[in-house]
Amino acid sequence: MKTLKITLAALAATLMTCAFVPQADAALIDGAITFSGGATYDTMSLATATRVNNFSDVVVQSTEGDFSSIAVGTSVTMGSPWIFSPSTPTPGLWTVGGFTYDLTSATVVFQSADFLSITGTGTISGNGFDPTPGMWNFTSQTPSANGIFSFSAGTATQGVPDGGTTVALLGLGLGAVELIRRRLLRTA
Repeated sequence: MKTLKITLAALAATLMTCAFVPQADAALIDGAITFSGGATYDTMSLATATRVNNFSDVVVQSTEGDFSSIAVGTSVTMGSPWIFSPSTPTPGLWTVGGFTYDLTSATVVFQSADFLSITGTGTISGNGFDPTPGMWNFTSQTPSANGIFSFSAGTATQGVPDGGTTVALLGLGLGAVELIRRRLLRTA
């Protein structure tokens, strides 16, 4: 009976510590932002383009969520060149309002002489937020010397580790298993 009381006291102490386990409260970016501007490609036909040599006059078109503090019309700094075929990671593809987008991968969805559509993934960081995975889209409708493009990026907030509660509950469960094992040994 004394062993049972000690085991129950240990289990109660373990359970009480669950309340004091710090939680991981990651501050992930939640929102969307779109840009438009000009782009100069490596060829005069979008059908054969593999990179953007330069961006020009890129400005914010719309914002949502955590990007809302950035005013529409704010200039965007774009990294160039941007090689999209083959897909090339591009750190700092864009920077605006304290946010930076590091491009991880690009996939050409559709490419013709007068239309280019690309999607991909990357990581958005800045302004005290944790680096957040984000999806993006890039489209261009004209291959002229300073073709017009639009770019949109949005974050996909994902679950965050619970910071130790699961481990504490696992310990509690293992303690209960040990208690049951000891009781079974006594009755046998």
